[in-house]
Amino acid sequence: MSDDQSYELLGFDNALLPVGDLGAAVGFYERAGFAVGFRLDEAGIALLKVGGETPGILLRQEDGLGQRPPAWPSPRLWVEVGDARKAARALAAAGVPLLDEPFPVATGWTVEIADPWGNVIGFTDYSKRPELGRRP
Repeated sequence: MSDDQSYELLGFDNALLPVGDLGAAVGFYERAGFAVGFRLDEAGIALLKVGGETPGILLRQEDGLGQRPPAWPSPRLWVEVGDARKAARALAAAGVPLLDEPFPVATGWTVEIADPWGNVIGFTDYSKRPELGRRP
């Protein structure tokens, strides 16, 4: 690319997830520990906060989208947590089904959930490589 056609990737804006029912989706994600940044029912969107960062997870209601299990392989969005195994216990206690038991990854541990529309969210920690995490 020539200089006049190049661009710089500055960071993430929002991750968009399609859902079939905005109210049900907001309730699911609140049980999973997410705080709602804003909700605009007339536009069919709600923003879930992820830590102190400005970007978040934008839920977008899509008419006619029914509930479905996650497809494999499917896109996955992972968020960093201090302790993924502790997150797994808290999710289970809140009635959020886990896709599997926490599993080891190169940086630590991860546990995944899927919302009723098949969107997969992982909660991952950096317990094996704390120098790479947000809180070394």
